[in-house]
Amino acid sequence: METTLLVRSLLLVARTAATGLLTPALYATTTEEQAVLAPVQAMFEGMATRNAAAIKEPLLHDGTMVVMRNGTLTQITFEAFADRVQTSGKTHIEERIHDPLIRIDNDVAMVWAPFVFLIDGKVDHCGTDLFNLVRKDGKWLIASLTADVGRKDCPTK
Repeated sequence: METTLLVRSLLLVARTAATGLLTPALYATTTEEQAVLAPVQAMFEGMATRNAAAIKEPLLHDGTMVVMRNGTLTQITFEAFADRVQTSGKTHIEERIHDPLIRIDNDVAMVWAPFVFLIDGKVDHCGTDLFNLVRKDGKWLIASLTADVGRKDCPTK
């Protein structure tokens, strides 16, 4: 009976991995890496619910986002980004990163990760996110985000 339970558990994990539902924290190998990924996941959850306050919670006040789309550069404050997401529509949006590269040195960290962006459950575009984080009062915050979002030839990860 224990063997059956173990096999079922392993199958569930394999199925979850195959469908891309693993959270980014599962890619982290240390507690500190999980802590660095936590604000990234929190921002994505805020985006999915289109909740500006939840998006801003893991962000450093006055931080900025730089987006490259098809050779065009756009720079926006985190405040404006969060407000735009909250008011820009009713579709369900979801951003998923995979295979993050995480580097930590004392109170600074970075996460480099490919992503896919879904609208109403369908892949709309993909690219790469680069998050710069700082630890303030023992809490990791996203200080800046740079994203290349211009691709439509997205892998099925």
